[in-house]
Amino acid sequence: MTDSWIEGNPLTLSEVRALADAPETPTRVPRSEREVVNCFAALRFVAERSTAERITEADVLALHRILGAGVMDQGGEGAYRRIRVQVGLHVPPPPEDVPALMAELLAWWNESSASLSPVLSSAIVHYRFEAVHPFADANGRAGRALALLELYRRGFDTRHSFSVDEYYWDDRPAYYAALRRVADEGEDLSSWLEYTAEGLRQTLERVWGRIQVASATEARLVLRPRQERLLNLLAANGSMAPAEIWDALGVSKQGAMDLINPLLKAGLVEKVGTRKTGRYRLRQP
Repeated sequence: MTDSWIEGNPLTLSEVRALADAPETPTRVPRSEREVVNCFAALRFVAERSTAERITEADVLALHRILGAGVMDQGGEGAYRRIRVQVGLHVPPPPEDVPALMAELLAWWNESSASLSPVLSSAIVHYRFEAVHPFADANGRAGRALALLELYRRGFDTRHSFSVDEYYWDDRPAYYAALRRVADEGEDLSSWLEYTAEGLRQTLERVWGRIQVASATEARLVLRPRQERLLNLLAANGSMAPAEIWDALGVSKQGAMDLINPLLKAGLVEKVGTRKTGRYRLRQP
C-alpha cells in the first residue's frame, strides 16, 4: 500500500519492497527512499495509535513529523504552517486560524464521530483535515494516514490489511475533483462521502481478490500491480482475448505475455479456445 502514499515517487514496487525488507535504513538516503521509509514508519505509528481512546494534537504533529522528516519542500515537519498557501483552486484558511480549526476538528473527532459509521467518520476527518491544510507540505499523506487511523481505531480493519490510497491514486483527477466538489456544493459532504465509500468498497473487493489468489496457489508469486489489475479484469469480464488484455493494460503484446506467463505457470490463469481464438480466464476450480 505504501507506494500509493507517495505522489510522484520514482521508486518501483520491487524497490519499495527492498526497503521494507531491509534490516535497517542508512542515515543518509536519497529523498525518494526517505519518503518511502517515512511512510513505513507512519504506518507503524498509525497501527500503534489504533488503540488510543483519543487522538490529540500531539499525535497529529508526531505523525507529520514522521512523514515530513527530511523531505519537506517548505515549512517544518511537525509544526503548523506559518504561511498562506493555495492548493489548486482551494485557498485554505490563513495560518493564524489553523490551531483553532485543528482543535475544533479534534474535538469533533474525539467527542462526536463515534455516533457515525467509521466509513463516514474517516471520510469526514480526511476532508476536514485537507480543507484546513494545517501544514506547509505533506498534507495529503498526513490526511490519508489520519483517515486510515480512524478506520483502524474504530475496529473496521482489525488486521490492518488495507489502505484506500490505491483507489485514490488510480485516478488522481477524480480524487481532487471529489475534494473540490464539496466547496462547489456549499460544503455539502454527500458526494465526498459517496466517493470515499465507493473507494472503500472497491478496495475491500480488491483485497478479497488478492486473498483468494493467494489461497488458490501453492507457488510463491509476488504479483506486480499490472498483474493484480489483470486478475481483476478477468474476474470482471470472465475471459479476455490477448488484444483486449494489452489494450486494457496499456502494454505491448510482449509486455502482456510477460504478465500472463507467470500467472499461467502458477495456475492462476488458464487459456481456453484454439490458438487463433484463444482467450484467458481465471483458472476454474
